[in-house]
Amino acid sequence: MEKSPRTTSHTRDADQNEKTSTIDELRLQENDCLERDGQPEVDLQHSLHRGLKARHISMIALGGALGTGLIIGSGAALAKAGPAAVLISYAIVGFIVYLVLCALGEMAAWLPLPSGFTGHATRYCDPALGFALGWTYWFKYIIITPNQLTAGALVIQYWIDRDTVNPGVWISIFLVVILCINYFGISFFGEFEFWLSSIKILTLCGLMILSLVLALGGGPDRDRKGFRYWKNPGAIRPYIREGSSGNFLAIWSTFVTATFTYLGTELIGVTVGEAQNPRKTIPRAIKLTFFRIVVFYIVLVTLLGMLVPYNSPELAFASNENTGASASPFVVAIIIAGIPILPHIINAAILLFVFSASNSDLYIASRTLYGLAVEGRAPRIFARTDRRGVPVYALAVSALFALLAFLNVTDDSKVVFGYFVNLTTIFGILTWISILVSHIYFVRARRAQGVTDDQLAYRAPLGIYGSYGALCLCCIIALFKNFDVFTKGRWNLSTFITAYLGIPLYLILLFGYKIWTRAPGHTPQDADLFSGKEDIDIEERDFLAAQAEKKAAGIHAGWFYRRFVSWLF
Repeated sequence: MEKSPRTTSHTRDADQNEKTSTIDELRLQENDCLERDGQPEVDLQHSLHRGLKARHISMIALGGALGTGLIIGSGAALAKAGPAAVLISYAIVGFIVYLVLCALGEMAAWLPLPSGFTGHATRYCDPALGFALGWTYWFKYIIITPNQLTAGALVIQYWIDRDTVNPGVWISIFLVVILCINYFGISFFGEFEFWLSSIKILTLCGLMILSLVLALGGGPDRDRKGFRYWKNPGAIRPYIREGSSGNFLAIWSTFVTATFTYLGTELIGVTVGEAQNPRKTIPRAIKLTFFRIVVFYIVLVTLLGMLVPYNSPELAFASNENTGASASPFVVAIIIAGIPILPHIINAAILLFVFSASNSDLYIASRTLYGLAVEGRAPRIFARTDRRGVPVYALAVSALFALLAFLNVTDDSKVVFGYFVNLTTIFGILTWISILVSHIYFVRARRAQGVTDDQLAYRAPLGIYGSYGALCLCCIIALFKNFDVFTKGRWNLSTFITAYLGIPLYLILLFGYKIWTRAPGHTPQDADLFSGKEDIDIEERDFLAAQAEKKAAGIHAGWFYRRFVSWLF
């Protein structure tokens, strides 16, 4: 084919595209049969597209975390342990999440792998850790996706009784919609999830303002509550025992809910393979996510503790019903204040939260399975993508497991929902533990290989010591989060199994892979820090050059977002 003269920007773009295509074909021929560490390389035609911007990544992470854990689970924790216990547990787990995100950000900014943090575990620590982490993370999301779908069906029962319309109808509708959204490509998904999560944030901002107004006596009842409920009935509701030991156990009993609430924030590490200019967008997304955690989680649970006493009959009744809205402490606060109509609006917001979370959960499940296939830990077919960069086979299999939601359409669906929450929590904690271990090995490797702090695009503020501290706390939570099943008269086999099943499964995956493959772990000296880094450097330079050209040409895409709403979103 004969090239046209490079006389216009269009011909330059066409020539560059042709050149890139040729290079991709040559690399494909060269690398198609290559193996590294015994694992096949994924070819460039079967790769994700970098269609996510900084605002997309940050919102996907926030959208995955803002769901039933915060809007509903906080009510169960409040009724169980009191406002001070909820505030303490949410603050401690929030700090742990910050350390996990910082550790993840340091590794992702150095080398943004398409396989996410499973690739980091494989490269810097041990292939067995990457294998166990990847499959554990996938297990978590194929469980939480049907869990969220079921929650959505339960929320709708606030308006339409289950005897009128079977919950399976709503589950089917939700599943088809989120499957279509995920199928249309990463750019569409990122933009859709960004605006959906933006609506969620605006709703939460409205709830914070409303809660503050109600606490100061601005509601119809004109009751200036303040911190009255911290005195009567009390800041902490003793659990199992009375006195100081009962107060301590009450605080500890809320760590399950607190951990479940924060799950999803770590999925920033899975989006790096589709992030534009990841060395800038990932650190920024981590910083924004942390500040949003502080604002939306800590402030909201504080305000809820001011508005709803832990012994409120409405709260206790709501937590034991199969309706979504009445289980929310926000609705209870509005009912206590005597505001009409607004409970319906809040119920709609809860439905939006759950839908957005289920959308993100299916996305991350498919990308996790794709990452496993890229690393050679799953069948090769799951690494294939279509022309839009969507891993269609991984998406289809992940969506297939979402059919488990139909197991929850009976009258016992709330009980099954609770078991799924417990199981998801242990998988999430094991994920955090694996990320922290990977970061510790990464820091050791870069020090041994002479990579200094000033060479990093982003460095975790507390360094390796922050990861050590967070690792200890995560291990303690994993082992003792369901301590109450071991106390006298409280043994529950189902709770025990769902609380701790993830630990032996994780160890089986870890040591089973180790025994089967006999693959050695990495020492700090031989850990691979540089393979693929040059390609990322070139890609980053090209991206920055293109942005500079746009700026020089007077093109300022997204100026409205940057000028008016970026401080919030």
